[in-house]
Parts: sequence; structure tokens; C-alpha cells
Amino acid sequence: MKVISKIFMLMIAGTLFYSCDDFLEEAPRDEISLNQFFTEPAHAENAVNALYRVGAPQMYLTGGVYSGKWGMYGPYLSGFFDNEYKGQEPYIQFAQQLTLNGTNIDGFSNGIWSDMYLAIARANNAIKYIPSTPGLAEDVANRLMAEARFFRAYAYFFLVRLYGEVPLIEEPYEAIEEIYVASSPVADIYDLIVSDLEFAVNEGGLSELAMVNNGYRVTEGAAATLLADVYLTMSGYPLQEDHYADAADMAQMVINSGTYSLVQNDLDELGEIDFENSAYNKIRRDEALAEEYIYLAEYMVGIETSTYPQWSYPVAYASEVEYAITNGAFQPVEEFMWGYDQENDLRAQNKQYFHTTFTNEDGTTSTFPPTPYIWHDDQALFQTATSGKDARALSYSEVLLTAAESIARSEGVTAEAVNYLAQVRDRAYWMQDIGEIEAELTGLSVDEFVEEVWEERYRELVFDFKLWFDMIRTRTYPLTSANGNGEIDFVPLVGQQNTWGQTFQDRHLLLPIPQRELQRNPELEQNNGYTE
Repeated sequence: MKVISKIFMLMIAGTLFYSCDDFLEEAPRDEISLNQFFTEPAHAENAVNALYRVGAPQMYLTGGVYSGKWGMYGPYLSGFFDNEYKGQEPYIQFAQQLTLNGTNIDGFSNGIWSDMYLAIARANNAIKYIPSTPGLAEDVANRLMAEARFFRAYAYFFLVRLYGEVPLIEEPYEAIEEIYVASSPVADIYDLIVSDLEFAVNEGGLSELAMVNNGYRVTEGAAATLLADVYLTMSGYPLQEDHYADAADMAQMVINSGTYSLVQNDLDELGEIDFENSAYNKIRRDEALAEEYIYLAEYMVGIETSTYPQWSYPVAYASEVEYAITNGAFQPVEEFMWGYDQENDLRAQNKQYFHTTFTNEDGTTSTFPPTPYIWHDDQALFQTATSGKDARALSYSEVLLTAAESIARSEGVTAEAVNYLAQVRDRAYWMQDIGEIEAELTGLSVDEFVEEVWEERYRELVFDFKLWFDMIRTRTYPLTSANGNGEIDFVPLVGQQNTWGQTFQDRHLLLPIPQRELQRNPELEQNNGYTE
């Protein structure tokens, strides 16, 4: 007892040699403060590496077999896609029924909002401190800055399209008074996005290789492709600034680089298309990553496995595969499939973009509604129940379509614009010669030609989750016909009923700001139409 008392007295005496502030100051062992970080090159590398798994990439990475990925929410809002587990995931029903508000989708929406700003905060740290990191070579610093600015721009691009005016934060949080930030005009947000991506394209020294040949790191092509998309979006609603020529320049830069190409269909010994080795099945089997994938979200078995194969069969087929659960989380409704020429469009044929049949062990065949076949992974589904299939976010086919639309808007329906659209259509319309396709497109008015581009974006980019963003930038609704010819009529979005019988209103063009974010930040105001 006396020994304990003496130790206690010595401990008290020892504290007299330190100030009160020193005594209370914490030195956490599981974190590194900013003044400890960025003191060696590895710190800068690590800061940027973290951006590959947060923010914009999470739109293609985050989600489960029941809920789908975050990026699917726009297609749910469009009314063209369903999820068999929407009864368990009600925010999907709120999207389809257009009854969403800041409270009933708060959990889902706050996940997107918070993750985007986490990425922005990390990028801001990297952008501020990389230039002064000791021992970091200038070319490496430029590359890392370009990657950080790419991811900051990508995060803001999702935020501004989903929510409109949002807080514009360009510096690290380093003081308590910096926590509450009001929203900035949409134009200001796009100014930062463009500035970041212009740096990445022109000053970052990014590799000209395809991403999969560059250690899965951001490339010059990825930055230019994203900037082309940004310029195309700025040219539409809500800004309606004419940046079509800028979009064309960026898209042409990617095309002329020679790094990318459209994967082509294989032919059999008779010169007919080999359906098993079509371009779309090559893409499905990950045989075409270098040519087609400009930016992708990476998966790897043993580190982070992909859930996409589980969405390639409806719920009822779980007993037929190695996975415990399957779910039609991204099932196109009938009206969406009407947008394909059912006879002539290869993408609409069974076991291409979608599939509708399963052959049982006894040789009998059962059928189900169209479900994504592009995510089908034979090994994962029938052997391992784990997949490393990467998720495509930016593709070469998108670049061709962006170039076609932006050239037509800025220069007219030129032979170049026609050729870019014809390349995408030629691969899909396997029974038609590209010369015939070009002849059909040549001579169209600008508006007629652009609508042809919109049709191909609708069909081609379905698994890149672009549909809703195209609908809000064009303010049009793709009204399809049941005639089987793939006819699409683009009508005004606001005032149109979706496939669930609900009418789009102005407020549906943006998501409501999450309710908990409004409670955290008194400087924010709810988007119009969602105030309760």
C-alpha cells in the first residue's frame, strides 16, 4: 500500500514539470496530422492513392446485391429500370414513384454527399501540400497533382449534376470556423471542374497509355474524356453555355491519340458473325479493357470483389449458381427495351447486352425478363462465387458519341461527325454495312442528327449509368414505341409521365439535399420543391 502511494506521489510530482497544455495535448498513434504528413514522397503517393477508392469511383463501387450501385439511382429515377428487392430498399421506390424528399432518401443520399466531400477534402489536402513535399521530383509532383485534381473535379461533377448548387471548397479544413460553407452557383462549380481537368490534361504529364496498361492509374485520355463530358454537359441544361467546340476538341484528342479503338465482332468460317465472340461478349469477358475502357473502377479477388455478376440473374435463379443470392437489381423495364431494334440491333439479341434464358442441367431452357448479361462472369457464377470484373465508367464508345454530337453542334453534320456515330452503330447493326449507315446519316439536319446520337447513347451507354444525366442535360424524355423498330421520340422531360405513371416536375431534375446535412450545416438551403 505504501509502495503504491509513493508511486502515485511521484506521478503527481512529475506532472509539475509540464504545463497544463502539454499535459492535455494528445499524440494519437493511429493518425498522422497534416504537419506530420507530406514530409516524404511516400506520403504524397499515399494521399493520392486513397482517392481511387473514395468519391466518384464509389458511384461504381459502393452498393450491395440488394441495393445495386449508387450510380444506378439515376436510371431508377428515369423510370426505365427496376430492382427486385426495392421493397427492402424503399428509396428505389421513392425514385420510381417520384416521391423522394430530403428525409425518405436521407440515408442513401447522405452516403453519396458525404463520400464526395470526403474525396474533395482528401484531394484538397493533396493539392495544397504535394508541391511542398520534400524530396518529391517535379514530374512526379505534377502527375500526383493531376490525379488529385482529376478526382476532385470528378466528385464535384457528380455533386453539381445531382444536387445543383453545393458548397465549393477548395482548401483543406484547418480551422473550426471553416466548417459551415454556403452553396455556390453552378457556374462557379463548373469553373473549378474545368480548371482542374485542364491542368490534368495539359500540365500533369499523365500517361498516354490506356489505364489498364498504366498500372490502373488515371491517364491523359481519362482526363480528356471527362473534360469532354463536362463541356458537353455545360452546353446543355442548366447552364446552356456553348462549349460544344471545346467538347469536340477534347474528344478528338482522345480519338487521335491512337490509344483506343472499338473492339470488333469476330466472324465464323462462313463470314457470319460469331455471337459468342461478338464485341460485347469480348467486353463481358474483360478481353477488351485496353481498347474500350478509358476509366474504370478496379476490382480484384481477395481484396475487393465485384457484385456485378450477381445482378446478371433474377432472384429465382440463386439456386442455379454458386452465389447465395442473385438479384435483378438493374432490370430494364419493357419500355426501355423498346428502344432497341429487336431484329437488327446485336445489343438486343440474347446473350449480348442482356439475356433472357437459362439452360438447365437436363437440357431444358427457362426464360426470365431481360437482365444484364454484360456483367455475367462464368467462373464466378458457376465455380467461385467471387469476381474481379472491373466496372467501366468512361468508354471509347462514349468518346465517339460525344465527338459526333459536339462536332454537329459546333460545325454541322460533317463527314467526321457522321463517321464517329456510324462506327458505334456499325458494330451494333451487324447486318448493315457502315457505308449504308453513313449514307442514312448524311444530309440530316443538325437537330435530326443529334437525336440519332442521343438514341445511341441511350442504347450503348446503358451500363455506364449515363441515361439520367443525358435526360437532365437535354431536358428530354426518350419516349419509346412498342413497334420493335427501336423508335425513340425525344419529348420534353418536365410534364412527361414515367413508366410508373408518375409525372416529372421541375424539382425532380435535382435530388433533395440530405436532411441530416441541412441539420449539420445551417448555411445550406433545401433545393426548390423539397421544402416540407
